[in-house]
Amino acid sequence: MIRADDLDGKIALITGGSRGLGRAMAIFLARAGCHVAVVSRNRDEAGEVARQARALGRDALAVRADVTKKEDVVDMVGKTLEKFSRIDILVNNAGTNIRKPLLDLSEEEWDTVVDTNLKGVFLVGQQVGKIMAARRKGKIINAASVAGVRGRPGLGAYCASKGGVIQLTKVMALEWADYNVQVNAVAPTYVKTPMTAEYLRQVEAEVVRRIPAGRLCTEQDLEGLVLLLASEASDFLTGQTFFIDGGSTAF
Repeated sequence: MIRADDLDGKIALITGGSRGLGRAMAIFLARAGCHVAVVSRNRDEAGEVARQARALGRDALAVRADVTKKEDVVDMVGKTLEKFSRIDILVNNAGTNIRKPLLDLSEEEWDTVVDTNLKGVFLVGQQVGKIMAARRKGKIINAASVAGVRGRPGLGAYCASKGGVIQLTKVMALEWADYNVQVNAVAPTYVKTPMTAEYLRQVEAEVVRRIPAGRLCTEQDLEGLVLLLASEASDFLTGQTFFIDGGSTAF
């Protein structure tokens, strides 16, 4: 059971926190009592989310970082520790997509997607995992996707990267269980975000037909699960991927 004060005063670091689901999860956590470090390649956008968190009565930090670069990740973690002195919760959310058939996808485009979605989870998870392991306490939530287990034409790099996140989540959980660090992944189906809006304008009806619940996922559909995985109520949950998909992976 999640208690009302479970997350009060906890420190949450959210990568890709300035837009879409990252922004939503930063606000969910701030509303629940967390102080937040919002990470983005766009510091101004991160700053706006930080201001929203402060308006909720929380302390907040905006950090510019590219999660594919180790030096940026080390600096980002250092700034968060300098501000808050610890990290209780990591939301590994930074991600991107390039929608192209594999025969047309360049090596550079492949690297852009896989490095952001998968290498970034490794680099950030590694740096924050060291801190949590030393404290013998922590919660890590990795952003996966239904596309990590369901192939989709035109999403080769994205599907591969998200499948990798699901497997990496399992290994993190196994290696860090002795340190009392729980690692899980959330895997939504399509949500209207800046990254998906243009595509969904063209194919929303077709996408919805594949979802038994008869609608797209919304940001609010993630809130309860994110708060559970960030709280002590999930201390016995680790290595799992939770699909928020209206039943689409039940087939």
